[in-house]
Amino acid sequence: MQLIEKDNKKIINAWTLYDWANSVFPLVITSAIFPNFYDYVTTHDESKNFIGHTIRCFGREFENQNIYTFVYAFALSIVVLITPILSGISDYLGNKKRFLQFFCYLGSISCMCLFFFSRSHLELSFIPFITATIGFWGSLVYYNSYLPEIASQENQDKVSARGFSMGYLGSSLLLIICLVGIMIFKYEETIVDGVVVSTKGFFKVKYSFLLTGLWWMGFAQYTFRNLPGKNNVSQNKSSDGLIFKGFKELRFVFNQIKQMVQLKRFLISYFFYNMGVQTIMVVAVLFARNEIDWGIGEAAEKSKTTSLIVSILIIQFIGILGAIVFSRLSRVIGNIRSIMISIAIWIFLCIYTYLIVRLPIHFYIVAVIVGFIMGGIQSLSRSTYSKMLPQTNESTSFFSFFDVLEKLGMIIGTISFGLISEILGGMRPSILSLILFFVIGFIGLLFVTKKVK
Repeated sequence: MQLIEKDNKKIINAWTLYDWANSVFPLVITSAIFPNFYDYVTTHDESKNFIGHTIRCFGREFENQNIYTFVYAFALSIVVLITPILSGISDYLGNKKRFLQFFCYLGSISCMCLFFFSRSHLELSFIPFITATIGFWGSLVYYNSYLPEIASQENQDKVSARGFSMGYLGSSLLLIICLVGIMIFKYEETIVDGVVVSTKGFFKVKYSFLLTGLWWMGFAQYTFRNLPGKNNVSQNKSSDGLIFKGFKELRFVFNQIKQMVQLKRFLISYFFYNMGVQTIMVVAVLFARNEIDWGIGEAAEKSKTTSLIVSILIIQFIGILGAIVFSRLSRVIGNIRSIMISIAIWIFLCIYTYLIVRLPIHFYIVAVIVGFIMGGIQSLSRSTYSKMLPQTNESTSFFSFFDVLEKLGMIIGTISFGLISEILGGMRPSILSLILFFVIGFIGLLFVTKKVK
C-alpha cells in the first residue's frame, strides 16, 4: 500500500488544479453559456424568429426549461447507479486516479461534442450533455476522496476552500475568454427570406463548448502527472462479486454512519440544504431568462444573454472571497454554525426572489449575495464531512456514499422544480420548494451538537 504524504505542497497543488480544470463544466455548460444557447436555440427558428417555449421531445410537448431539468436529473440518476459499481472496482484495483482520468476524458470530450447540438435532433443532441454531466460528477467522487488523504484534519478547510477558489478563478478566466469571443468576434448571419445574404465574425457560441472540453482535459494533465496513483490496495482482496462490491461497501458505510449519530444528523441536513443549492445552480439562468423582464426584440435578447453571463462572472469572483471568508469564520465559530449562517442567507434569498425579483437589477443583487455564500457552503460541506469521518483507508467508499446522497438530493430537487413549473405554468412557484429544502436543512443542523473546526 502506498502512503500519501499529507500536506505535501506539490500534491495539494496538483489536487487543487483539477478544480481549476473541471470547474469550467458547471460554469460554462450548466450555468452560463449553454443554458442561454439552449434557450435561444429551442425558442427561435433558423431565421431567428421567436417561436415560443414549447418544444417536442421524446414524443410529447414540454416547456423547454422543464425538459432541460428532467434530462439533467436523468444524467444524475445514471451517476447514482454507476458510482457504487465503479467505486468497488476502483477499491479492488487500488487506482482511483485511473477512474478520475476516465471520467475527466468522458466529460471533456462530451463538452466538445455539444458543438453539434441542434433543435432538429434534440434527443440525440442531449446525449453529450448527459455524458458530460456523468463525466463531471463521476470524477468528483474520486477527486473529493483524496482530500482526507492529502491534507491533515486541521488543514482540510483551507485546502478545500483553496480548491473551490481555484475552480472559481479558472472557470471565470475561460468564461471571460468565451465572452470576449462572443461579444467582439461573434459570428453572425444576415438572413433574408430564409437565405443567408451576408456573414461577419468568426467566433460561434458553439466554440465555447470546444474550448471548455480542451481546457478541462488540458489542465487536468498536471493533476494526473503529480497526484499519487495506486493506493490502498491489498493482496488479500478478492474479485468475487466485483460488480456489486461497491453496493456492499455503501451498505457497510451506511451501517457505520447509522452508529455515528452526529455524522448521520449532518448528512440528513446536508441532503436537504444541498438539494436547494444545486437546484439553484442548475436553473438560475433559465429562471432569469423566463421570469425577469428584459424587454423585447433582438437587441434585448443580446443584452439579456450578455447580462446573464456577466452576472455569472460576478458570482464566480465573489465566490472566491466567500470560500475564504467562510473558511476563516469556521475557525472562530465552527463549521456547523458557519453553514447555518449560510443557509439562513439562502432562505432569505429565496423569499426575496419569489416576492420581489422581477427586473434585472433585482437579479444582480441576488447574484452578488449568491456568489458570496455559494463558495462557502460548498467548501465547508465537503471539509466538514471529511473531518467527521472515522479513521479509515476506504475514503473512496465514504465519499462514494456522500456523492450518491448528494445526487439523490439533486435528482429530487431538479425534478420537483421542473414538475411544479410544468404543472403551475411557471418557474416562480417552484421557489417555494427550495425554501422548504433549506428550512429542513437548517433545522437538521440544530441537532448536530458536535463542534467541527
